[in-house]
Parts: sequence; C-alpha cells; structure tokens
Amino acid sequence: MAETLDFEEPMAPLVKQLDDLIRLPRTDSVEREIDALRRKLDGARATVYATLTPWQRVQVARHPNRPGLESFIGLLFEGFVEIHGDRRFADDHAMITGFAEYKGQPVVVVGHVKGADTKDKIFRNFGYARPEGYRKALRAMRLAEKFGRPVIVFIDTPAAYPGIESEERGVAEAIAVNLREMMVLDTPVIVIVSGEGGSGGALGIAVGDAVLMQEYAIYSVIPPEGCAAILWRDAGEAKKAAAAFKPDALHCLELGVIDGIVAEPDGGAQNDHDEAARLLRAALVESLEELEDTPGEELRRRRRAKFRGMGVFA
Repeated sequence: MAETLDFEEPMAPLVKQLDDLIRLPRTDSVEREIDALRRKLDGARATVYATLTPWQRVQVARHPNRPGLESFIGLLFEGFVEIHGDRRFADDHAMITGFAEYKGQPVVVVGHVKGADTKDKIFRNFGYARPEGYRKALRAMRLAEKFGRPVIVFIDTPAAYPGIESEERGVAEAIAVNLREMMVLDTPVIVIVSGEGGSGGALGIAVGDAVLMQEYAIYSVIPPEGCAAILWRDAGEAKKAAAAFKPDALHCLELGVIDGIVAEPDGGAQNDHDEAARLLRAALVESLEELEDTPGEELRRRRRAKFRGMGVFA
C-alpha cells in the first residue's frame, strides 16, 4: 500500500480496500467495485486537499512517491542523453543534466534528483547538490545556448549540500555564478518547481523566463525546520514556521515569485504520475510557444526586470 501522510489517515481504509480489490482476479463485479471505490476515494481526497495547511503542503511536496526528475524524463521527453561532470572536479549525482527532445524540439534538461529507494537516495545524496552539481548545470546550459536549445529546469531539493567539503569547493560561489550567468543566457529558460524548492540550493538553477510551480510543491528561502531553528531555537516548530512564511504555490504566485501554477491530480502528483505529467506537458507547451520567437536580447531584458522587481512592494 502506498505511504499515507498523517492527515490522510481517514482515507487509509479506502486505500487498503482498493489495493486488496486490485489484487483479486478481475471480473465484472470486481471492476464495478473498484470503480465505485475509486470514485469514493477521489471524493474524499478532493475534500481533504481543498483545505490543506501550509505544513501539510510541505508534507505533500516531500512525499516519497512524488514523481521526480527521472520519472518526468521518461514521461515527457524522448532520446534523453545525459551529460556528466563539471569538467573541474566530479560528477554530482544529485543533479541530472542532458540533451533530449520535447515534442520533436531539441531541449536541454537540468534538475535535482532525490532518488527512489534507500540505495538510490544515498547515491543521489537525497537531492542535496554540491558545487560540482551547479557547475555541471551551468555547463549544460551554456551548451544549450551554443546550440540554440531551450533549457527546461526541474527544482526538487531541500537545499544545497552544507557539508565541509561542499564549502571548501565553493558552493556559495558556484550558486552565485549560476545566478549571474543564467540571467544573461541567450536562450529561453523554463523552470518548474516540481517538489521541494529549498533555499539557495533551489535558486542556483531557478533563474528563468517562466517559473512555474506544481500545485502542491513548495518554494522558499529556507526549509521550515531551518527557519524554526533560527527563530525559536527548535526545529520541532517547523509547523509554526511554515504557517508564518507560507511556502506554497498560491502564496508564491501572489508575491510574484512564480509566474504560474500547474494543476496536479486529486491527492497530489504522487497518486498518478501519468496524469501529473499530462498536466505539466500542457503548461510546458504553452510556455515554449510564448518564448520561442523572442529574441535573446529581449529575453535577457525581461528576465532581469522580473527578478529585480521581486521584493518591491511600494
């Protein structure tokens, strides 16, 4: 049975019944029961998800079954060829970059990856990218600029890796260089916050012409636990922190931090990867069409104006 979040507990019996029915030999009566139970479960999910608190949205964004970059590469793109290494130190497995085709159009894909199972999560460093990850991302983006390909970025990280070796190799400098260089890229950049957009680790690849968020993703200057540790000296106050700074998509849109929200299936993308990809595909097509004929100079001018305008409330 799929993992159930604490606020989803009232739906757990329905989920278990559905899982049990799906395992039975398929007959007309079993199919009817499955359909009826699915409709009942969808209704229950819609009711619960209509009133999520900021902390509950954080939980959904971190759901272990939520589709990550590897899932989206398989569902959205064709002919993906990965680019490895930053040509300076190493290949960071928490960051994936590569060439692909999207609906026949050559693109470059860049994004964080957290990993699927325990072994893969360790290999991917749980999505915490090191300096070489950000330098690899910039290397891929410069190749996109050279060959005239749009860049499609997927954000899903708690933060940049804060370990000593990461600091020694200049993680702050790597992120700062990315911010500067992405601002002047001469090719369209579309950013999707698909899960957890945390701190400078997210922003280091998030300077785009169109910045979109999936409905239940989060995007913030600091994770709730970090905020709580600073303000209340207690990471356990993460719920209070999330309620205070509201990292959800709706508030990010209201503040002008993002340009649009991509709908998700009932109960979040973790419940239907195919439908989540279909909804995201429509948003990507729209953004690419809007940007494809825009001259590079105009892209840079708009990008700069958009990001310099953030935080101005006069």
